[in-house]
Amino acid sequence: MPKHKVLIVEDEQDIARLIKHTLERSGDADAEVVGSGDAALKAVAAGPPDLIILDLNLPMLSGVEVCRILRSRADARHVPIIMLTARTTEQDRVTGLDLGADDYVTKPFSLRELTARVRAVLRRSAKTEERPAAAYQGTHLSADFDAVAVAVDGESVRLTRREFELLRYLVQNKNRVVSRDRLLERVWGYDRLVETRSVDVHVGRLRGKLGGAGRQIETVVGLGYRFIDS
Repeated sequence: MPKHKVLIVEDEQDIARLIKHTLERSGDADAEVVGSGDAALKAVAAGPPDLIILDLNLPMLSGVEVCRILRSRADARHVPIIMLTARTTEQDRVTGLDLGADDYVTKPFSLRELTARVRAVLRRSAKTEERPAAAYQGTHLSADFDAVAVAVDGESVRLTRREFELLRYLVQNKNRVVSRDRLLERVWGYDRLVETRSVDVHVGRLRGKLGGAGRQIETVVGLGYRFIDS
């Protein structure tokens, strides 16, 4: 089996070496270490990894800026990112997740827990590798995204183009929390004139049209939305 390629962005070399040794010890990962934000961007440009472990307190270019830049690049926007940082407030975690991080681990941390989180993020990523999804079939909701056809309990549902793209993106990221900013970027093209409130309005309308299946779109307070299987 091919090994997962992991990029560790950490300026404290002792911590970086410890993480690298722990991940590679299992035999299913190859880890590369860089110590700055600009080096991380260059490493990703040379070949996107399967996962990035990103410290936020980096010299020159912060981890927050690195995450923002990567999420704006076509070659890296879907690469999973685990933020690793000493910033522990709820607002810090919300900011990190809103920027597009897949998980957030605070220092000091357990190597066993970090390794488990790495495995979990890689599993979730593997499930969405087929993006974009061609179809979805649930207990009540069915969607053929190639044919632009959506039905609930066998009855066709008419959606606007925006509602259709919103549903498709949520389904493609099934069981993952998607922030309002991410939805604006992916569905609206991140038009700065559009407010995040518009996302809430469209989600409300989409839920209404989907009837009982609308419950599959969960609101995650303070973070965004998540599509779950029925």
